[in-house]
Amino acid sequence: MKIKEMLGALQIDKLLDRGAVRHNQLMTAWGESIESNQLETVLTEYPRPQMARRNYTILNGIWNYAFSQNVDFPTAYDGTIRVPFSPETVLSGVQRQLNPGEYLWYEREIEIDRIPKAKRLLLQFGACDERCRVYINGEYAGEHSGGYQAFTIDITAYIHVGENQLQVCVQDESDTSYHGKGKQTLKNGGMFYTAQSGIWQTVWCEWVPQIYINKLYITPDYDNSSVHIKVIPAKMDCETVIPYKVLIFDGNQIVKESKSEVVSGEIAEVTIAIPEKKSWTPKTPFLYELRIVYGEDMVESYFGMRIFSVETDANNLPRLCLNHEPLFQKGVLDQGYYPESLLTPVSDEAMIFDIETAKAKGFNMIRKHCKIEPMRWYYHCDRLGMLVWQDMINGGSTYHLIKTCYIPTLLPALRHKKDNDYSFTSREDEQGRAEWKKECIETIKQLYNCTSICTWVLFNEGWGQFDAKENTDMVREVDNTRIIDAHSGWFDQGAGDVKSEHIYFFDLVMKKSKKPYIISEFGGISYAVAGHTYSDKYFGYGNHENRESLKAAYEKLDKKIAELEKEGLCASVYTQLTDIEEEINGIMTYDRKVMKL
Repeated sequence: MKIKEMLGALQIDKLLDRGAVRHNQLMTAWGESIESNQLETVLTEYPRPQMARRNYTILNGIWNYAFSQNVDFPTAYDGTIRVPFSPETVLSGVQRQLNPGEYLWYEREIEIDRIPKAKRLLLQFGACDERCRVYINGEYAGEHSGGYQAFTIDITAYIHVGENQLQVCVQDESDTSYHGKGKQTLKNGGMFYTAQSGIWQTVWCEWVPQIYINKLYITPDYDNSSVHIKVIPAKMDCETVIPYKVLIFDGNQIVKESKSEVVSGEIAEVTIAIPEKKSWTPKTPFLYELRIVYGEDMVESYFGMRIFSVETDANNLPRLCLNHEPLFQKGVLDQGYYPESLLTPVSDEAMIFDIETAKAKGFNMIRKHCKIEPMRWYYHCDRLGMLVWQDMINGGSTYHLIKTCYIPTLLPALRHKKDNDYSFTSREDEQGRAEWKKECIETIKQLYNCTSICTWVLFNEGWGQFDAKENTDMVREVDNTRIIDAHSGWFDQGAGDVKSEHIYFFDLVMKKSKKPYIISEFGGISYAVAGHTYSDKYFGYGNHENRESLKAAYEKLDKKIAELEKEGLCASVYTQLTDIEEEINGIMTYDRKVMKL
């Protein structure tokens, strides 16, 4: 293909000089149900199945909101917002952008009938983009930075019986700063999408005892038919002996029970043998249920017995293995956007639909691209049997897309740039590099107990990439149980466990490598379905006029991937699961109403 034709297919002009664009309001069936039934409280399921408590209150619903030019408490509110949908979304009821330099205030009342003796009240946020401060009854209670990671604030000292005022003050620099942003941009177009802000995942509170479980890490030891449980308690001033026990269930049947005790404040660890273990695979996604009683606290969780490794096959080719068996990981890129709610899944059913659709189309892996999903999404992958490659959230200042993205796409020979030139990859700010490391570790710890996650993807196409070797070592220290793709696409520094490349416009090929070779993005072929497009501007990697043409092109690529698997290809990621705004290369439309393939 000629360079001019490639540039035309990429439609780079959208990102440089877009001009007037007409947007259509699309909506999924789940969003239509929320609107038609005027539902106030949404996403009511317990949001964290990997460490669940039974004594909780979901705080999603109608809150007050106000936009402000300063950090002072609002004297009046602009109206109401449906939490946890960002103000930029249709389902929020607001549809206004929070701009850099502005403040977004949230407010609601929390009714507390009584304060149980020797109990603490934890306020939990699934995610709030980008930085926020939390106030209870006018008093500062805590803050958080990082738009994609979950966080907890202990509000016990600030509450009283009766009505309590909860206020959250948010700032979001979006793509004007080095903070983690994913695919968000204030000027959406092409492969970058509408910026959002504020509370975008479930908010809830739960009562816990004075001494309670703060973190839980579950590590299956497949080869030794056991599981290692690490319980990290919240730090308390008191010191006493705490009894704890771990119960493992196969359905309603107790498989194993372990009892012990520990001094409060100390980490409790136990390794438990699993007799006649049942393996977790995409075809047989068996999960053991887990209950941990730590003093007066109790949490419930689950785990799957599996191991991810790189091993050679009978032909001495490096392969990605699951439970020591080579498994070709046939993946699809999934960015998790919805037309009426952007990054927030519209409902539990919407999450399940996307995963089941991918599985029905023959994919056994999803690459979760530049986004962290609600914890329930990973739970559904765990129980349905869908492998997950998890991207870290990319940050950095304004990207030099011509240099870091388009030229390497078109000229693969230029894909070996070193990543210690921070200006080239938009990582000049030392504070920004430190922030990425912090949020990377937080992400891994947050998602550690998700059975389905097999691969951490650190950087994508050089966006904010820096010191890949050093960062790979950092990740390995936090989690040595998963595969690491240190640099998806290009700017390979020789780090990580795989050789990972993106191939657009060129023939798919198998490249010999000492590491498993993976095509971590390919395809992206486009088809605009009339009445189901977000915009009159389209972006993709080669357009097709009808479904038959698209299907033929996809089948040709799919056949080639199958041939390359025999030659040693270990995984592939097709771009992508759904259309997103101007990008119309999904296997289904943005509103999930038309299946293209």
